[in-house]
Amino acid sequence: MNVPFEFVLFGLTLLGIAVFHKRALSITLSGLAAIILYEAAFTGFPTGTGLRALGEHLAHEWVIVANLLLLLIGFELLASQFERSNVPDHLPRLLPDDWTGGLALLAVVFVLSALLDNIASAVLGGVMARHVYRGKVCVGFLAAIVASANAGGAGSVIGDTTTTIMWLKGISPLTVLPAFVGSAVAFAILAPVAARMQHRHQPILADDLPDAGALQW
Repeated sequence: MNVPFEFVLFGLTLLGIAVFHKRALSITLSGLAAIILYEAAFTGFPTGTGLRALGEHLAHEWVIVANLLLLLIGFELLASQFERSNVPDHLPRLLPDDWTGGLALLAVVFVLSALLDNIASAVLGGVMARHVYRGKVCVGFLAAIVASANAGGAGSVIGDTTTTIMWLKGISPLTVLPAFVGSAVAFAILAPVAARMQHRHQPILADDLPDAGALQW
């Protein structure tokens, strides 16, 4: 099977972000530049080759790019407001103190993703994990948060932008419902492993943060 080299570059970019997550922005931009340069030099763009073709391609796709940018900004605002509400500070008294607390957190992300976009659910899950683990979240648990967000939205037409578009185009919501079978099995197998890994890395807080104030809405 021939894999386009652009996919290899994209995979290397994701791997670089996972390993050097403190430099995520610079690695992301470097990966984007590498893919654009490769396509400019070898494969070309849908509109042709060269800088002019790149400009024409961007002019054709600018609406999608702008929508994605605004969508990501909206998710970031949602996460910021959630964190400012002080709700994450009070999660420790609601979650078990052992490794099952991490499992419960992943389950919350799974359920949220069936009701929200998977990116928004993953961002909120990251905020919750940062609070209950004092900022010491291992890469494996972060990957489990993203996986739980994708799994939870697999069988819901409002759990992902793609399935929402399918629904708006007239596809029945029941069409994607069987996807919950596979995603639930994957969650049942992988989530306990990730929760135990995180518990060994940093146990969950046993109580609320000392300086957590009253809930602010």
